[in-house]
Amino acid sequence: MAIRGLSEADRIRVGAAVTAAEGNTAGEIVTIVTEQSDGYWDVALAWSAFVAFLALAVLGLEPHFYLGMIDRVMGWWESAWTPRAVLGLALTVAMMKFAGMTLLQLWKPLRFLLVPGPVRSKRVHARALTCFRIGAERRTTGRTGILIYLSLREHRAEIIADEAIASRVSPEEWGDAMHAMLGHIRDHRVADGMCAAVGKVGEVLAAHLPRADDDVNELPDRLIEV
Repeated sequence: MAIRGLSEADRIRVGAAVTAAEGNTAGEIVTIVTEQSDGYWDVALAWSAFVAFLALAVLGLEPHFYLGMIDRVMGWWESAWTPRAVLGLALTVAMMKFAGMTLLQLWKPLRFLLVPGPVRSKRVHARALTCFRIGAERRTTGRTGILIYLSLREHRAEIIADEAIASRVSPEEWGDAMHAMLGHIRDHRVADGMCAAVGKVGEVLAAHLPRADDDVNELPDRLIEV
């Protein structure tokens, strides 16, 4: 899936950055960019249910006010509300609130705005881990694959390394790469951000896993868009 805002020239630049970075290390860098890591419809439905229950709670706290308001709007003369009618009204209100909130969240900016930050981070990490297991983990002879994963809508990034790299490099050492990448991403320069991250990751890998004379490129250098 092509990512909006990335041109063919951008893709070539990122691929060239990976090739250059791997020229000094045995590490194999995989780059992945995605528009979003999850649809968050479970979170959206939870918000819809919350709004529906909130409407029921308000109706339960002030039943006479709302029943009287309905009588006035409908032009009724203080009609006698039977238990069945009240329950029917409550069910109708709950269904309307649930459906209305769900429809509102079809607008992606609102749906993503309502997703708590920790949930975003957890989903992005889970998706990055899945991509790593498919595209990099144990796919090289020396287990030297590393993934740079960027999820645009969540404004989150992950760097995940295979065993040979993780055993030598602490997670904190990727901080400069993350900072370099996200600085560009905030300015909507996705390709620049990925290239900066690749360069920083390459420097760390070169220091811990220098390239051997017989090193073979085992993973694609091109930018992967999912």
